[in-house]
Amino acid sequence: MRKIQAGLRWLFLRLEGLFDAAFGDRVNPLYHLGSLTFYLFWVVAASGLYLYAFFETGVDAAHDSVEAITHGQWFAGGILRSLHRYASDALVVTMLLHLLRHFAFERFNGYRWFSWVTGVVLVWGVYASGINGYMLPWDRLAQFTIVTSFEWLEWLPTLQGTLMRNFIYSTSVGDRFFSLLSFLHIGLPLVVLLLMWVHVQRVPRARTTPPKPIAIGVVAALLLLSLALPVLSQGGAADLSTAVAQVRLDWFYLALLPWMAQGAHAQVWALTVLATGLMVALPWLLRPAGGKQAEHRMVVLDAGGASAQVTVRAGETLLDAGLREGLALPYECRNGACGLCLCTVEQGAVDHRPAQQAALSDAMKAQGQALMCCATAREDLCIQVERAVEGAQPLGSHRGRVLQMERLAPDVMRLWLDVEGGPVPFAAGQYINIVLPDGGRRAFSFANPPHRNDRLELHVRLVPGGRFTTHVFEQMRPGDLVDFEGPLGQFQLKDGERPLLFVAGATGFAPVKSIVEEAFHQGLKRPMHLYWGVRRPQDLYLLEQALQWQAGHPGFQVIPVVSEPQPGDHWSGRTGLVHEALLADFPDLGAHEVYVCGSVRMVDTAVQAFLSRGLDEQACFSDAFAPAVQPA
Repeated sequence: MRKIQAGLRWLFLRLEGLFDAAFGDRVNPLYHLGSLTFYLFWVVAASGLYLYAFFETGVDAAHDSVEAITHGQWFAGGILRSLHRYASDALVVTMLLHLLRHFAFERFNGYRWFSWVTGVVLVWGVYASGINGYMLPWDRLAQFTIVTSFEWLEWLPTLQGTLMRNFIYSTSVGDRFFSLLSFLHIGLPLVVLLLMWVHVQRVPRARTTPPKPIAIGVVAALLLLSLALPVLSQGGAADLSTAVAQVRLDWFYLALLPWMAQGAHAQVWALTVLATGLMVALPWLLRPAGGKQAEHRMVVLDAGGASAQVTVRAGETLLDAGLREGLALPYECRNGACGLCLCTVEQGAVDHRPAQQAALSDAMKAQGQALMCCATAREDLCIQVERAVEGAQPLGSHRGRVLQMERLAPDVMRLWLDVEGGPVPFAAGQYINIVLPDGGRRAFSFANPPHRNDRLELHVRLVPGGRFTTHVFEQMRPGDLVDFEGPLGQFQLKDGERPLLFVAGATGFAPVKSIVEEAFHQGLKRPMHLYWGVRRPQDLYLLEQALQWQAGHPGFQVIPVVSEPQPGDHWSGRTGLVHEALLADFPDLGAHEVYVCGSVRMVDTAVQAFLSRGLDEQACFSDAFAPAVQPA
């Protein structure tokens, strides 16, 4: 079963990739199979209501009324009869593909078992409604359908010929029985509609209408098919005195009828019961490894600084969990293709379900990014998105003018920006997104403290191949304009009494500088130690200022750590990895509060090491950054 699922996933991902190329990920019909099925149901219902208005339910008048609809008003009734048939067939296709895709991607575990089981019941409800519909035109196809179906039902021991006696003679089928068949064709779809409503109750914000281009395109295609290949009655009116010798079947609904007609009633019953039982049992037969999964807590941070906490149920995607709690999370396809639900996992770990590489590459995963629609929680976690929390304000857009540029180190430039419209209020430790001309974003932390925000201080480190950083070092001049968004981020000093340990890697010093200077301004008395790790001594670009802090504030100490000193550097200070230097001085972190800022690799390594030395997870705060490099 697992191999079948893996093969189907491979096939779906390839097909969806081809459809993305043809239609785009926003209007790829394979990402909207569920809502497309709902939509086709309404097309079938609307066309069926029109046909029913002109349909005569008497057994003697049924066939003639259908012919009158088909040929007497071909411009409406005839086209709608064909539309009714082809939309019903399309509904079966989208329904079965929807079921198959959920099976392939294992979207039937955990809380989704309810939707899966009701979906299995819906499959048989749709088939019962469709097969019943083929009985009503009372042509030779209707005769074959009704006799063969009722013979199959007659195999059940409880019926014992009570059904088939209605079809022994041509006069056996009366108006009352035919009215019952007609009534079923109204009652069964109503039951299906009720089940469809029940089916989506556990899917947060389940969409029941596809995007407008898909809806228009599907109806247009069905109308063209109806005009090109109109649906007609077969062989004249039904005649129970003669057997049906030849008939053209609708294989979407009536594929098993030839098998039934050969007398394989027991085999068809066995296939139906076993297939249904297997599908219903799948959520329990294919449980995830590790037994019962637990619920996890998820903190959602948005770009405006607001936050919310939600519970992620076993097997639930991060997107479904957030939508269930009413968060305004961005999303579109819900199938791992459009990339709108991209988030950054700040803390914790997730499992990634299969998705299109264009939406989430392996490199993006390595940088801590995930698609909320395809990620499930492995533990308690914290994620950051552009906007999620109800009431959060949109990102502020600003424009700054470069006042001054100062090279602090061979690869570090300090920028001073004057913001048009006045100072930008922010919290120490937050950052801004520089907006590039093509819409790209580059994040840089505030290096100045909030109480001195008449101009903004940024520390820009040159990244080989980096578009913005290369522009800063080679082309930017005082007077240039810079667009940015912000403030953003939650890397801020928390209230408490614990001693503070700061770990900065390279230009991770910038937000720490803002926090420390603001703490001095507010008169904070908590002991503070800053461990600043760089590769070479010359990378300690503002060490003199940090030593001045140390001289002026008895509770503060700076410990520079160089990882790759060279003989010509004449470095006599601490060497090695910065987090190891901290652990050598503080082997037990149970009573401390730690703030870590630097590259993703440094932060991940340091945080894991700190937690293993007793650091409380609630007292560990980090801000990781990864350089965005445009390939040549």
